[in-house]
Amino acid sequence: MLRAGIVGLPNVGKSTLFNALVANAKAQAANFPFCTIEPNVGVVAVPDTRLAALTEISSSEQTVPTRIEFVDIAGLVKGASQGEGLGNQFLSHIRQVDAIVQVVRCFDDDDIIHVAGSVDPARDIEIINLELALADLGQIERRIERLRKQARTNKEAAAELAVLERLQPHLDAGKSARQFELTEEEEALIAPLDLLTRKPLIYGANVSEGELATGNAYVEQVRSLAAAENAQVVIISAQVEAELVELPEEERADYLGSLGVEEGGLQSLIRATYALLGLRTYFTTGPKETRAWTIRAGMTAPQAAGVIHSDFERGFIRAETVAYADLVATGSMTAAKEKGLVRSEGKEYIVQEGDVMLFRFNV
Repeated sequence: MLRAGIVGLPNVGKSTLFNALVANAKAQAANFPFCTIEPNVGVVAVPDTRLAALTEISSSEQTVPTRIEFVDIAGLVKGASQGEGLGNQFLSHIRQVDAIVQVVRCFDDDDIIHVAGSVDPARDIEIINLELALADLGQIERRIERLRKQARTNKEAAAELAVLERLQPHLDAGKSARQFELTEEEEALIAPLDLLTRKPLIYGANVSEGELATGNAYVEQVRSLAAAENAQVVIISAQVEAELVELPEEERADYLGSLGVEEGGLQSLIRATYALLGLRTYFTTGPKETRAWTIRAGMTAPQAAGVIHSDFERGFIRAETVAYADLVATGSMTAAKEKGLVRSEGKEYIVQEGDVMLFRFNV
């Protein structure tokens, strides 16, 4: 399951956003720092209109979307990496996530206290990124101490030590590990450390309701900083997300349309996360179940089958495959076969976005 960690300063709308995204989460959104004490975890279905169409075609008894898990930790402050505001404890909760969403306040509101006394996205981002870098630096320094003893007799330990000793001054300067070039071999050596500043980053620019469609000068600051880190920016409004939760499903599109946007923050964040991580979706469908599966771009048919079950990958024979658009256009798998649109793909086939697949395998 895809996991995303949500970080940010106190009072930037982080927990309000989390509550809205997972709808039934229990994060306490309050107008004072440190209101979120324990990490909050919520699992949400990834919205995908293609599932409904496939379910109808197959008359499936069950529809199963793919899912994403959000981990919301307490607001970080300067000194978090050293334990200020219990920040060190909270940072440990997001080392296992696939991507980090940093919520940045991009709205003015005198009624909502800013922990630093004013709205300044550049300053806020610098505080959070520095704390993440310092947390990584502390972890690297401890690892280096252990490796120095092992490196005398262990070649792999020596190789890892060499990488970390190059990375250490980079982080010490307050830069992120994302901005440090590594070979694939070097990347594999340090992967077990789960460095926070190596993870793909999305900035969630939290704006007021009226600026959701257009953004503002604060958002442009965020975009400028993100470009230097190869990070993505998504304009969101935690307040709009909170209001969406209260509306019936059929009224949400009209409400978003009245604000000049076509999708809510959840869809925007998931789309950005998929793009950043290079993820794709394929489908399986039949009378019992229609299900979406998430894979990494470039996966072969056997690897995609292995996402369902390792036996599928080991015993893979072939995959009967049809493009989603072709299946919907013809109206049934039988009709798609009659038109020659269902292909028999082998072990070398690279799965494409929206493929509908039936795997044949030996047990």
